[in-house]
Amino acid sequence: MKKYYLLLLFATTLTTTPLCATELDEFDSVTEIEISSVTITVNGSQVHITGAEGQTLEVYNVAGVRVANVKIDSDEKTLNLNLAKGCYILKIGKAVRKVSIR
Repeated sequence: MKKYYLLLLFATTLTTTPLCATELDEFDSVTEIEISSVTITVNGSQVHITGAEGQTLEVYNVAGVRVANVKIDSDEKTLNLNLAKGCYILKIGKAVRKVSIR
């Protein structure tokens, strides 16, 4: 009996029609994929950011507390973060980096 149900299920999945091209176009026009081209480079306590003009840099400590918030006003920006030594999380838009300040 189980074999009969499995065979019936398999046969119905083979006979179903796939999405037609017009239905795929509808889904494609609604969905947009954002590709982040933001780069974050850390050297000591200096942070060099490229590709983030008009966005905001958020700095969190490992406990999840936001310790800094800086508006990025140019395509290339170098910041000197006056933070204590330790590990931090830098977030710009959807780009997130874990860094260590020494």
